Amino acid sequence: MTEPRTSHRLAHLQLHVAAALFGLSALIGAALALSPTLIVLGRGAFALLALWLLCPLLGSRPWREVGAATAGWLLLGGALLTIHWLTFFAAVQLGGVALGTLGFACFPAFTTVFEWLLLRSRPSRRALYALGAVSLGLVLVTPNLELGDRALAGLLWGVCSGALYALLAILNRATSARVAPLVASWWQCLMITLLLAPFALFEERLPSASEWGLLALLGIGCTALAYTLFVQALGKVRASAAAVVIALEPVYAITAAWLLLGEIPATRTLAGGALILLAVVISARGEPQRSARASSQAP
Repeated sequence: MTEPRTSHRLAHLQLHVAAALFGLSALIGAALALSPTLIVLGRGAFALLALWLLCPLLGSRPWREVGAATAGWLLLGGALLTIHWLTFFAAVQLGGVALGTLGFACFPAFTTVFEWLLLRSRPSRRALYALGAVSLGLVLVTPNLELGDRALAGLLWGVCSGALYALLAILNRATSARVAPLVASWWQCLMITLLLAPFALFEERLPSASEWGLLALLGIGCTALAYTLFVQALGKVRASAAAVVIALEPVYAITAAWLLLGEIPATRTLAGGALILLAVVISARGEPQRSARASSQAP
């Protein structure tokens, strides 16, 4: 009896560490004085390298396990993930960690809308409640409605990031029965690296030694390690419980930005953020088997 309980607690600890690492990615993006292109390229390349080493240790070889058609869908997911990450890091650089992560956190609302429009899946009453909570939360966190306002631009990029994440979740759901999550991550990180590597040639400057270190932390720690912990924990806890823990990612990010970067969120931002996170929890509870595996990558 003691061993299963210990294993369950370890799984929850893994989930919280994964959520904290996902949240740390926003802080690193805000701290780096690099373009989103270089940040995403560094994250994807280091994550690809780490997964290339990790997957064989876990008994998997992504480059051999999928057919051409499935690989094509996974690479398409990698293209979506590329744009999602680009918009996410643009959001935290322009609007700060709080607005960027809360804008992204509205993705459950977009998932509901896209499933309705693309899959003709009628939303449940619970999903409509979550959609309303997200809408009200966004109204509260919205800064000054002035053209050129950096905070507003950051929030809008974050919302765009959430919309792209919802599309990625729907795409990945179609392949999740045939492809293990870490295998999908390997293919998507491969696509990110191939897509963005040519653009590095046009950057005004390359990362410094310390920036290379942060990019390595972003790719290895906040991506490959975090997602490995997340996937391992899913084998021991309910998917709905895992999704609720991962929903704490903005909380970890905002708290860390408060303590480390001095970014103190306004009261309206906190109130709106609480509503958005409530919507995430409502969505997670309403979709117990799908929410935790919504995407092969977290932000």
